[in-house]
Amino acid sequence: MKPETLAALNSARRDGRAIVRATDLATGEDVLVDPHTDTSALGLAAAGAARADTSGPAQIEGRSWFLSVYNPPLELVIVGAAHIAQPLVPMAREAGYGIRIIDPRTAFASEARFPGVALSHDWPDEALKKAPLGPRSAIVFLSHDPKIDDPGLIAALRSSCFYIGTLGSKKTQAARNARIKAEGFDDAALARIHGPVGLDIGARSPAEIAISILAEMTLTLRGAKRA
Repeated sequence: MKPETLAALNSARRDGRAIVRATDLATGEDVLVDPHTDTSALGLAAAGAARADTSGPAQIEGRSWFLSVYNPPLELVIVGAAHIAQPLVPMAREAGYGIRIIDPRTAFASEARFPGVALSHDWPDEALKKAPLGPRSAIVFLSHDPKIDDPGLIAALRSSCFYIGTLGSKKTQAARNARIKAEGFDDAALARIHGPVGLDIGARSPAEIAISILAEMTLTLRGAKRA
């Protein structure tokens, strides 16, 4: 690996950016590919490899490449330290997510309820300004309180996060969407919001709802199952 290639890789990792190193197996040529912006055939293959978190060989336009994926860690941000958050935290950890919880209500977001979890008692928009969401971030809104959820939801829609989930009934979602649309967001932006949050698996208990949320996050991250 050339020194300049290594330096570029290290820079991307420090900045929390995904990068794919494509190596031509015939010539040894290295190409660094941004999987989020490169729309060439090589870029699209790199995007697929990055989405799957899988390095491996690829045949692209008659050339044999090896795609090495360098992804930043996955992150789950939970807004609202509700009872659903308690089973969701260990499940998401097992799936490889770093976790932080944002809730200005100190009685909910406490070390006793969430031992070892990074807790913020700032309002969500303030917390997300200090530590912005990135392409490997998922955010789930569980507070069921517009005063808490809405400012964070607006910040999330302005970010590049891959998943936004909001708790509530269809009636609650409709009212929320109307409020967010009044803030200047169009239908394409609203379509990024998964609400009611989670896949429809008939979940009832907090643990089952947590399963449905993590499943929908995974589906959004990885893409639909293919034959």
